[in-house]
Amino acid sequence: MEQRLSSRSMARWSAWAVPVAVAWIVLPAASPALADQAATPNGRVSSAATPVPTVTRVPAPVPTVTPVPTGIPAVGPVFPAGIGSPHECTGAVARSDQANLVLTAAHCLTGTGAGVAFVPGYHDGLAPFGVWTVDGVYVDPRWVAGQDPRFDYAVVTVVPARDGRRRPGRLSDLVGGYAVGVAPVPGRRVEVPAYAAGSNDVPFTCTAPTYSLNGYPAFDCHGYVSGTSGSPWLTRDRDGVPVIRGVIGGLHQGGCVEYTSYSSRFTPAVQALLVRATRGGPADELPLPGGDGCDTLTPAADTAAPALAP
Repeated sequence: MEQRLSSRSMARWSAWAVPVAVAWIVLPAASPALADQAATPNGRVSSAATPVPTVTRVPAPVPTVTPVPTGIPAVGPVFPAGIGSPHECTGAVARSDQANLVLTAAHCLTGTGAGVAFVPGYHDGLAPFGVWTVDGVYVDPRWVAGQDPRFDYAVVTVVPARDGRRRPGRLSDLVGGYAVGVAPVPGRRVEVPAYAAGSNDVPFTCTAPTYSLNGYPAFDCHGYVSGTSGSPWLTRDRDGVPVIRGVIGGLHQGGCVEYTSYSSRFTPAVQALLVRATRGGPADELPLPGGDGCDTLTPAADTAAPALAP
């Protein structure tokens, strides 16, 4: 996706942040050379030279993301080359018997996921719940076969890093975890915590109603730039339990503009994938993600970016 500057208003606490006792771990700053790279392997690629495509359905006005300065325990950035490099996607802890599952976008991962790190609750270079490395990757077979954007989600198993940046205990015992459900019906509001690509930063979030475009759930909020792929779409069930109902990805690997984001439609197939990962069956090996297709869109003369909400 084309990277553009995001607008951030006053910080606020997120309803998804659960008070947990923490012991801070400071991560090394990413290499400036890596931090300045223009391209990322997710659908939201930074490129100032590429014209910004527009979309034909943008309700206005729409909200803007707000930062969460102390992080969210069960949400964290995904570092594709370890914590010494910038993070380029977002993930969330899924509730499971094994307490070691993270949900993200399939296009955020390649191969076996070796070397990828997940840092729950990350903020300002701190790892309050330790660093966790990917141990296995599970995706829908239709993603492996042809990178079908309707199945752009992945479940990864993680283990504590073996470099001293670890906390005793299982992942979801430390940070909690989200239930996983099916896609939201159009009009249902979702909250989507995310990280922009980079390092030494804080997450942000936005709550907005969903709609459907070409079969893909969508929402509009300013500020979802490069790095937000894999971010969870959260609702609460009747008992107040938070539920993941999508992750940024799917159509155009999550979107071609910073104010409209998509997800693959979650169906019971996602639950089946969670069961397979929980049982610890053979993991998958993922192909290198293809392009997001944003450069092939034709700008519409009668559309423009939505106005900021007052």
